[in-house]
Amino acid sequence: MRRKMKKNRAVLILALLSFSSCVYTSYYKQKVELPIRTSFNISQFNEIVITNFLIKKETKDVNLSQELVKYFSFELGQVFKGKVSTLEVSLKDEALFKNEDFWKDLSPERKNSILLTGSAQYSEEVRKTISGAKNTRFETPFHPKKVLSERRLYMLNLELYLIDTISGKLLYKRSFNESKGYDNPEQTSYFAFFDLIQGVKEKFFASTLGNRKTQERYLLSR
Repeated sequence: MRRKMKKNRAVLILALLSFSSCVYTSYYKQKVELPIRTSFNISQFNEIVITNFLIKKETKDVNLSQELVKYFSFELGQVFKGKVSTLEVSLKDEALFKNEDFWKDLSPERKNSILLTGSAQYSEEVRKTISGAKNTRFETPFHPKKVLSERRLYMLNLELYLIDTISGKLLYKRSFNESKGYDNPEQTSYFAFFDLIQGVKEKFFASTLGNRKTQERYLLSR
């Protein structure tokens, strides 16, 4: 009888220890870098040649083609292992992007290279609304004063093309439509442009360079 009681007590103690270890299980966060699959990898080329862009509608305060060439030249130069250069091209219409003979005759001496080109449009809208004044701490018999507020909306529509310098064939095409609103009436279109092009860069680089993204995962420990 005593042996049976001791055996039951030992089983009970083991069960309690097991339960306590489960209850006091802790966890910690760990950042894990995951690769992003590319739809077209530009790392296989020795050189990227950036041309000027076809501008669908001129922008008053921003030289859009010039700013796009400068921006992509700098940003690609930071991450692309090969050479990044620029080339002035006469772009008349969007049909030209599908003209293989035009592109392969531009720089036949460049081997294992691609052209980065495209079309762009940058626009601004000013939206005005009338609203009541904000509620005060105390009630008032007077009607709230109407307030005129202004919001500026900027939109960047960009078509990017990657074209083979030897064959003139279109290797990559993607459309980007970025927009952002600002409540600040003094917001400049030049500043807003760099906000919007940043979004384009992140998507473009993710699909062509295979950048890594960081995720947080929870790991259990006892």
